[in-house]
Amino acid sequence: MQFTCSTSSLLQALQLTSRAISGQQALPILGNILLQAKDDRCTLSATDLELSIVTAIPANVETAGSVTVPAKAILNFAQFTSDAEVTITVKDGTQVHCRAAHGKTVLSGEAASNYPSISMVESERSFSVDGATLLDALHYVTFASAKSSLRPVLSGVSLRAEDGHIVFVATDSYRLSEYSIKADAPKDLACIIPVKVLDELKVLLAGKKLPKRTPTEEAEPEGARSEALPVTVVLGAQQIELRVGETHLLSRLIEGTFPDYRQIIPKEHALTALLPLKDLTTAVRRMHYFAKEVNNTLTFSFTPGQVQITTPQTPIGKDEATIAVEGLHSEGKIALSSGYLLDFLTHAEGEAVTLHMVDSMHPAVFHLPGNDHLLHLVMPLRMQE
Repeated sequence: MQFTCSTSSLLQALQLTSRAISGQQALPILGNILLQAKDDRCTLSATDLELSIVTAIPANVETAGSVTVPAKAILNFAQFTSDAEVTITVKDGTQVHCRAAHGKTVLSGEAASNYPSISMVESERSFSVDGATLLDALHYVTFASAKSSLRPVLSGVSLRAEDGHIVFVATDSYRLSEYSIKADAPKDLACIIPVKVLDELKVLLAGKKLPKRTPTEEAEPEGARSEALPVTVVLGAQQIELRVGETHLLSRLIEGTFPDYRQIIPKEHALTALLPLKDLTTAVRRMHYFAKEVNNTLTFSFTPGQVQITTPQTPIGKDEATIAVEGLHSEGKIALSSGYLLDFLTHAEGEAVTLHMVDSMHPAVFHLPGNDHLLHLVMPLRMQE
């Protein structure tokens, strides 16, 4: 095998595919990246047997072939090579010679036949979604998924079709994020996608520097947002494939039934408060220092025109803040987790957030003014008196 390619293209592809390599490989060869040269391109692949990333770059292929090479070693070569082009040649079966104008590295590879097979998903259902719109949805949803795998269905993001939209939902039982986007998806769409593959999709889409969509946009004139690459979603019986240009992300779907969360969303509210985002975020960030000493508890006491936020008394002290709230004419009290609030507030964008509440026993519901796509819910804590 022998091919020549752009150093920067090779480096970018190596950095992307190496994200599928786990820190603890079940097999030593999973620390390698598979290189396959054919026609006018080189395809790079990596997998940890759960997540697979496959991408391709243009290449001048002299001799077609394939080999696997240690990811860290070839990344080191590409990262610290200043020449514009590199030539990669395989000799003696698995000796990988990486040559540039001012340097040469020889790596000990391994036969491609020993690498686990990565197969594209056989299409049962597929649809496309605007890349920037999808990135918005993932930005507001994935952080709410469970970090442990004790309940596998909560360690992923639920997708379902509903009234011409795709609804994304993630929860860890203590908070929940829901975001809907307009899309022409199969009406029977219902699956749970591991958050890991969606986090990698976020990295990929953000790297494309997609132009930002305003919260209320549904459609734009043809030709607008030309940089926003579409994402093709291909669903198999137990797998999902996400295609962005030349890159494919593949993963197993999570088996199980996502909880019916809609029954816990309050239908009516006793209090609605429009809170300034910057002031609220600053206060919660400061008060989290004390709140984390007592179950992250922050108590919100609403009175006409303002909200007072307090922490419990802790061995190192306590904190409180008062924020003016325009148009607030009701009273109410609720305790919420400072950690969960910070997760949401640091993802929120805009000038303000709207909080709806019933009482101290029901969840607080957050919206962003002007954004009808998002609902965020935080379960209440027991108030510390």
